[in-house]
Amino acid sequence: MIKSIDILCIGSVLWDVVGRSPSVMRLGSDVPGRIERLPGGVAMNIAMTLARFGMTPALLTAIGRDREGDELMIEAQNMGLVTDYVYRSEDLPTDSYMAVEGANGLIAAIADAHSLEQAGAKIITAMGDGRLGDEATPYNGLIALDGNLTVDLLRKISSSPLFASADLRVAPASPGKADRLLALLGHPVATLYVNLEEANLLTRRDCTSSEQAALALIERGAKRVLVTDGGKSASDATADRVITKQPPSVLVTRVTGAGDTFMAAHIAAERRGETRDDALETALNAAATYVSGEHPR
Repeated sequence: MIKSIDILCIGSVLWDVVGRSPSVMRLGSDVPGRIERLPGGVAMNIAMTLARFGMTPALLTAIGRDREGDELMIEAQNMGLVTDYVYRSEDLPTDSYMAVEGANGLIAAIADAHSLEQAGAKIITAMGDGRLGDEATPYNGLIALDGNLTVDLLRKISSSPLFASADLRVAPASPGKADRLLALLGHPVATLYVNLEEANLLTRRDCTSSEQAALALIERGAKRVLVTDGGKSASDATADRVITKQPPSVLVTRVTGAGDTFMAAHIAAERRGETRDDALETALNAAATYVSGEHPR
């Protein structure tokens, strides 16, 4: 029997291979550190954090029918995530992500989400075949959507009646894929979660603060945006109000997944009924705890 679902997490679910060193790293650095493999991907990171906050997320993604995929499905189920709607491909391998982090932050990363991209609209089949809704009775709950999807699929989602009644929360996969969100910039029910660099890429501006960037996105047609700027500030903007808060000061020990943690914590806080001001503060505190290494992934 399928568990009651609180939110759909649509996008990348893969294996993260992350190498971390306490040393400052430069191009060509060869230093001691730790390498670990963990469940990851934007949709997965958000879902895992939501589960820690007591919510029941369902994954809509593509996972291969290989050993890595079987292991990933088991990991997801063990964390309480609903995997009944995952598209399992016979011929596409399970996706992966590789990153190197030093004391000076993220050094480099490569995201191999080609299977997700090739699967395309197959990952959202359940949205229209009656399992999660159809055009007559579309899904009307929370959806977390990540920018690893192709531009064509994001455009399809932006105009599809299957998503018109949902509370759509959207995050780019990385600055390199931020421009994919242009397809959803003017969506009437979408809330965008971006960092300052991604906001500047979307607006073609050179904003220097989260508040300035958030206002620029609203001017471009966004209904609501949340813009983060590392340890400096974060802003929640709509056409009638902008809220800006400072995150706690912590020692940063990791960065991969911090933005996803912020987004998930914010969604969970609002679902609990917290005000916009309180939800932003809750999300900043959760992200600070995460990057400090105090909370395991």
